Amino acid sequence: MRAARLGALDRLGSLRVADLGEAFRDPDPTVRRRAAVLGARCGGTGSRSTLPSLLSDRLEDGDPLVVEAAAWALGERRDRASVPSIARVAADHHDPRCREAAVAALGAIGAPDGLAAVLGALADRPPVRRRAVVALAGFEGPEVESALEGCLDDADWQVRQAAEILLGR
Repeated sequence: MRAARLGALDRLGSLRVADLGEAFRDPDPTVRRRAAVLGARCGGTGSRSTLPSLLSDRLEDGDPLVVEAAAWALGERRDRASVPSIARVAADHHDPRCREAAVAALGAIGAPDGLAAVLGALADRPPVRRRAVVALAGFEGPEVESALEGCLDDADWQVRQAAEILLGR
C-alpha cells in the first residue's frame, strides 16, 4: 500500500523529495525500491541537493534490489557526486545485479573517476562484463580503446560483439 501511494503521488505530479525521504526509511524493501525508482525522475525542491544524497545512502541498503534501483536512478540523474559510491558498489558488492547496475550507472554518467571501476568490471561475471563493455561507450581515451581491443578475445560472444560495434568493426 505504501509503495502504491508513491506511484499514485507520482502519477498525480505531487511526488516530493520529502515523500521519497520518508519512503527510504520504510522497513519494507519494496517501498524503498519503489522510492529509488521514482527518484530517477522526481523534481522539485531538494531534487538536486537532497535527493542525490538520499539515493547514494541507498547504495548501502541491506536489500540488493534497493541498491540496484538506487544505482540505476543515480545513473539516470547523471549524478557525478555519487560516482565514488557507485564505483564501490561496482567493485565490491556481493550481488552481481548490483555490480551490473552500478557499472551501467557509471557509463551513463561518464565521469572520468568512474572509469577504473568500469575497467575492473571487465574481469567480472559475463553479465557484468557485458554491461561494462557497453558502459565504456561513455568514456574515451587510450585505455578505453585498449580495453575494447582486449574484449575482442572475451569468452562471451556478447562481450566480443559489443566491443566490435564500439570499435566500428
